[in-house]
Amino acid sequence: MDKRELHHALKILPEVCIGCSNCMRVCPTHALRISNGKAILYPNRCIDCGECYRVCPVNAIIVEQDDFNIIFEYKRRVALIPAVLLGQFTEDVTTDDIHTALIQLGFTDVFEVENSADFVGEYINKYLADPDKPKPVISSFCPAIVRLIQVKYPALVDNIMLLKPPLDLSAMYYKKMLMEQGVGEQDIGIFYVTPCAAKIAAVKSPVGEDKSEISGVINMDFIYNKVLKVYKNRDKEYEALNRETACNPKNLMWSLTNGEANFVKAKCLAIDSLDNAMEFLDKVENQEIGDVDFLEIRACDESCAGGVLTTGNRFLTVQRLKSFFNDEKVNYDDDKANISICDKYRDYLVGRISVEPIAPRGIDKLDDDMTKAMKKMERINRIMCYLPGIDCGSCGAPTCQTLAEDIVHGRAAISHCIFLQKTMEQIPMLNPSHSFRIMEKIWGKERFQKDCSKAKTYRIRR
Repeated sequence: MDKRELHHALKILPEVCIGCSNCMRVCPTHALRISNGKAILYPNRCIDCGECYRVCPVNAIIVEQDDFNIIFEYKRRVALIPAVLLGQFTEDVTTDDIHTALIQLGFTDVFEVENSADFVGEYINKYLADPDKPKPVISSFCPAIVRLIQVKYPALVDNIMLLKPPLDLSAMYYKKMLMEQGVGEQDIGIFYVTPCAAKIAAVKSPVGEDKSEISGVINMDFIYNKVLKVYKNRDKEYEALNRETACNPKNLMWSLTNGEANFVKAKCLAIDSLDNAMEFLDKVENQEIGDVDFLEIRACDESCAGGVLTTGNRFLTVQRLKSFFNDEKVNYDDDKANISICDKYRDYLVGRISVEPIAPRGIDKLDDDMTKAMKKMERINRIMCYLPGIDCGSCGAPTCQTLAEDIVHGRAAISHCIFLQKTMEQIPMLNPSHSFRIMEKIWGKERFQKDCSKAKTYRIRR
């Protein structure tokens, strides 16, 4: 069981939160509750998928990033950019334009994450060839999916592929290259431009390894605005820099749905969006899926093109990248197409491509004593007999099941259920004024006062 305290990029601003419960309802791991009219997060359940961030109507949930100015603490400042950043811009903005803008913003080097995708793809096939690996092997590319499995599907952690994604390999490759050029390791800063919150968490608290090669993470929406401003303010003498190295076109599609699966020679499936992922993982856990060797599973719809920190429409992003892929394919040297840029440091990278076995994450252990744990489980089941089972969320928990668990853990009371409140008032076991105070404690006093702005907030939310 993994008991390390994990970093979370998602933060709730209590002073902004209105307690609308939108976030609580969409969280796939039931990591959110409502108390005193505010959303609260249970960190041990959070997988940083960002679904709460998407639905918050008042921007009370933010994604923390590193201060941009820390890049200037390094002599060599490398912007590690994913292909989806290129897809955020209209077609008149070229890759060279984006690279030039990043250099003008203060970076000394720009390198595409997907440069190492073909190298990783090669070793995925070697990994799948091992008959001792549990099938289906589940891709470790999406950190939200890795954490989802740790939290919600602990029986499947052994199926997670123990190979690092292209992000880590590209960072290692570029750092090695700079060090061979005589640059001191302490002078190299590698900064990843992320399309999602989960990858921030993965860099700050990597799973299966102690420390990431990435020095810092910058949100894609932040960088997009800065790059666009530089591009729009360019003068008449502006001339885009030519890239020193062009990414192999076949690598560019890696972060899109089917991008990773296209490198796999075995039987594989590509699944995107959390709802689809959980539906399929339920089947895998129940051993209903056979004759599949590899699963590419991504938390976001259209994979990284639909990340919570992207600014462009995900479908347009995918179309732009496909168009860009076709253009690059025409201009790319065929002699280089089957040679990975990582071959230069193959032995170095192969020795570091694997990660340690991944352990389940402890959520809420009922008790260390098995006998006591079984009794608590029986109590949860008994409580469920009295709860209505409609998952209305009025108790401040997302489902009746989670309320029952919270009661057993001492975080809630059975009187928090509004249906049981009414039942207890009829017996009578509960005073109506006490019942009202309970609801005030969950939802806050303001929720029971007349406020016409609530209707406006509802319209925004829809």
